Amino acid sequence: MRITFIGGGNMAGALIGGLIGQGFSAADMQIVEPYAKSRERLSATFSVRCVDAVDTQVMDCDTLVLAVKPQQMREALAPINGQLTQQLVVSIAAGLRLDDISRWLGGYRQVVRTMPNMAAMIGKSVTGLYADPSVAPSARNDAERILRAVGATLWLDNEAQMDAVTAISGSGPAYVFYFIEAMEAAAIGLGFNAADARQLTIETFQGAAQLADQSTESISTLRQQVTSRGGTTEAALQSFADSKIANAIGLGVAAAAARGRELGELLGRD
Repeated sequence: MRITFIGGGNMAGALIGGLIGQGFSAADMQIVEPYAKSRERLSATFSVRCVDAVDTQVMDCDTLVLAVKPQQMREALAPINGQLTQQLVVSIAAGLRLDDISRWLGGYRQVVRTMPNMAAMIGKSVTGLYADPSVAPSARNDAERILRAVGATLWLDNEAQMDAVTAISGSGPAYVFYFIEAMEAAAIGLGFNAADARQLTIETFQGAAQLADQSTESISTLRQQVTSRGGTTEAALQSFADSKIANAIGLGVAAAAARGRELGELLGRD
């Protein structure tokens, strides 16, 4: 599969590194990136062809991965408009709807919309995907192969779910970091130095996440197994409940999903 990346930011770099790690050839990948320092870095790191603008060779590919910022997408697609034939287009831009991407490509519909997250940098992303109904199963498989280079994938039944994916897994790492920050601060408040507070907190998160992943028990059951009646964990969880933390998390995720819908409307305007 010959792949052209439009945009050479961190997510493009993560995908390229993941693909090469899975046996894809660097010679079959190229990047359109306007910033010279980024081109130099990507070329040196991955030995891929990097150019500052779309040319004939750029369009000689099987798949185009749109990896520019959402607010730059319409401008980035202008040189491609009218040049697509049978290529699959895969967007990793948050918020941009298929209809808007298709319109900026002159009505081209062979488009898959995806939403990876920051953990792609270490190959631990989870990516939601939604394809235009006209996209063939073989092309859907190609899109999934690309995104699986940086982690797990999940196909969505309708595009509206993409706002929820953005709110849960796209923004989710920030929620985890927020909780880690709070736990670290609490540990420091209890007398630990910053380094020890970080170690205690992060390794607790890692261990709990791995246990949840490997266990056949529900998350609720695992939580109950840690919570002895009248014990320390129960005291903390009761304080969380009194503060309505679970409700606040639900409201926050809902706010993220609503903002995703708003941004889709704003970014898609001509």
